[in-house]
Amino acid sequence: MPVQRIVIENCAIATVDADDTEHASGHIVVADNRIESVGAGKAPGDLENVVRRVDGTGHLATPGLVNTHHHFYQWITRGLATDHNLFDWLVALYPTWARIDEPMVHAAAQGSLAMMARGGVTTAMDHHYVFPKGTGDLSGAIVRAARETGVRLTLARGSMDRSRKDGGLPPDFAVETLEETLAATEATVDEYHDASFDSMTQIAVAPCSPFSVSTELMRQGAELARRKGVRLHTHGSETVEEEQFCKELFGMGPTDYFESTGWLGEDVWMAHCVHMNDSDIAAFARTGTGVAHCPSSNARLAAGIARVPDMLAAGVPVGLGVDGTASNESGELHTELRNALLVNRLGAHREAALNARQALRLGTYGGAQVLGRAGQIGSLEPGKLADLVLWRLDTLAHASIADPVAALVLGAAAPVTLSLVNGRPVVEDSRLLHVDEDAVARSTRDEARRLARIAQGDRP
Repeated sequence: MPVQRIVIENCAIATVDADDTEHASGHIVVADNRIESVGAGKAPGDLENVVRRVDGTGHLATPGLVNTHHHFYQWITRGLATDHNLFDWLVALYPTWARIDEPMVHAAAQGSLAMMARGGVTTAMDHHYVFPKGTGDLSGAIVRAARETGVRLTLARGSMDRSRKDGGLPPDFAVETLEETLAATEATVDEYHDASFDSMTQIAVAPCSPFSVSTELMRQGAELARRKGVRLHTHGSETVEEEQFCKELFGMGPTDYFESTGWLGEDVWMAHCVHMNDSDIAAFARTGTGVAHCPSSNARLAAGIARVPDMLAAGVPVGLGVDGTASNESGELHTELRNALLVNRLGAHREAALNARQALRLGTYGGAQVLGRAGQIGSLEPGKLADLVLWRLDTLAHASIADPVAALVLGAAAPVTLSLVNGRPVVEDSRLLHVDEDAVARSTRDEARRLARIAQGDRP
């Protein structure tokens, strides 16, 4: 079958390549699912099999946004425990989360994915770690929702085996055994992981956190991931309380504990990493361990300000994460571009902490690095996959901002005129093409109410 091309012209372009190449008015040619060319001015006039031409006047084209940390299931528990720190918030919500089932998880995944996709996310990540017994195929529900939405997915198959009786935070009925979680994780990798260049679904091994899993699960989880050739993910150094927990339980801080269990390396990324000293940052840089920076969630749970400028200066790969929508109710990654810049300027580096282009890089190429896919996505370059977003910047909200990247990052949330994933349109004129947003809204509302009734002791 002949190559089919989509041509986008007359738009500003931020490629986010190694040189941060930008064009005030340029073109992008997509051939099937790859970027064929990017450049200034009009596209070549002799292109064959052009099935669509898009006039990008008044728009900025960027790589699709890459989310590096999320908990989709939390979509149906938004707006609860709004004035808690992390540990109190977890204790308050674990009993509810432990009652989720497959229909709830599917609806919540649809809601989470829909909100992100509408806001320019083309690659989503979900860290799902709550698997109540007898509640259906939860991993399958998440993968199915991503396929329905049309978004690329990294599913981090999480786990918990340290409950309250073992000194952890989750209730006893909310955890799996070591043997159960290792077997289920391996089965998930075998069923869903696709290592191909244009993969739409990849799996990571992801024990939840040091305070909810055993040391043996950390060690054997790392061994499993490396045996299967997949990445590793967990929460790390999120709060002061976590650091105290690790020192009391393991006799060392979180980073030293992670290193002792095989959890530092180029195939690992950690969520949050708020409380990192110079030695911790140096260890991440030395080993190539990545970080998912979640500024809104960190602020919502009063966790603190991660040292992102210092991490970047040391060479640590850093991407952006929404985190679960029980701690970031908006569920949108494009707002994290702005929040990452603003929150980090409240830290030690002040106005020199991050600029608009660094924030955009965190949300695109940085995220691709963290997920191990920088060779395929994260920048607009010939040969890469055609994951891109066309943002409208000629409305009242951005009309007086001359710099389009500054307009996108610092201005109001920009509408998405077109989003392509793997060369396929997923969003047009701020509307999803493959799922019914109104139906998703109804479904998530109904499942949230059902979960609330169950958590209060009623029958479904």
